[in-house]
Amino acid sequence: MPSEPSFTVGIEEEYLLVDRESRDLVVDPPDALMARCEKELEERVSPEFMQSQIEVGTSKCDTVSEAGAELAELRGCIARIAADYGLAPIAASTHPFAQWDAQKHTRKERYDELARDMQAVVRRLLICGMHVHVGLDDDELRIDMMQQISYFLPHLLALSTSSPFWRGEVTGLKCYRLSVFEELPRTGLPETFDSFGEYQRHLDVMISAGLIEDATKIWWDVRPSARFPTLEMRVADVCTRIEDGITIAALYVSLTRMLHALKRDNQRWRKYSNMLIQENRWRAQRYGFDEGLVDFGKGNVMPFAGLLDEIIGLVTDHATALDCLAEVEHARDIVRRGTSAHHQMAIFDAAMAEGADKHEALVKVVDYLVEETAPPAKGP
Repeated sequence: MPSEPSFTVGIEEEYLLVDRESRDLVVDPPDALMARCEKELEERVSPEFMQSQIEVGTSKCDTVSEAGAELAELRGCIARIAADYGLAPIAASTHPFAQWDAQKHTRKERYDELARDMQAVVRRLLICGMHVHVGLDDDELRIDMMQQISYFLPHLLALSTSSPFWRGEVTGLKCYRLSVFEELPRTGLPETFDSFGEYQRHLDVMISAGLIEDATKIWWDVRPSARFPTLEMRVADVCTRIEDGITIAALYVSLTRMLHALKRDNQRWRKYSNMLIQENRWRAQRYGFDEGLVDFGKGNVMPFAGLLDEIIGLVTDHATALDCLAEVEHARDIVRRGTSAHHQMAIFDAAMAEGADKHEALVKVVDYLVEETAPPAKGP
């Protein structure tokens, strides 16, 4: 009988770097900033497509809490070094008022190639996300789990939203990031394959035709990682609060373990078409969890809190086995108090009601993001 997957966890987050005085994005961050980050964090930090972005990634962790502690260390290090240059990271999937056409992309071969190939589409890519890797050592298992877990991606997205603004405008969406990202090819919900071999054959056709170099340019909401033996969830906005991001990771790994247990018992989650899942994905993008999602079994839009209770019930035993039940149950707190997108809109609306102009209100939103992104410094 095949051995149990490792269910290890790794988390990647992308941040935007803002000028503490103007609250706008820094266009030309000093080279010394990245050099110092790389010296301290080594391979756990890297530049992103835009020079005003920075990416961190935890090491392979045995537990969600271990990943959370490492993520707090990474955020703290970035914030500390950035402060020396009058900058600060914000964990939000869009900046409240920055203009994409003022930004410069990082001069790196991969990014230069993207800029040539994608043109204006990639120049607008002033967005940040969170990716969660779960260790699944078997290729066939990754393909099977990818297709089953797609059902839950809108639920994870709804809990993570942090991008209600774009270029100084209220978008009316809780997650505008996906609207920008979907201008790129090979994005959205994953395709369906009968086996890893079929997936690989499709990749080989695209590679041999010169369309892509490798699987890293498949940008689905969830995909088999091209770098690690993991299933990588990519649908989520980056969460401003670390504890919310850890909850997304805990839910994802617990759902993966639940689906694997079904497979072990010769069962599986009911398969729904991308046409249906896409409707929930759009609802999560538009409303977050405010207006509920569709329960396809019942054929009705249901309040999100009830759907979340059902999900927590499904994964409780698995979250307990993975030592992350508290992190999973924190999802109820997110629903009670709102995501980053809810808080950003509340701060903006309150400032406007008090007589601030639009830019002043957006500056207050940036201040909130700066304050909430980095954990408080530990005392001696």
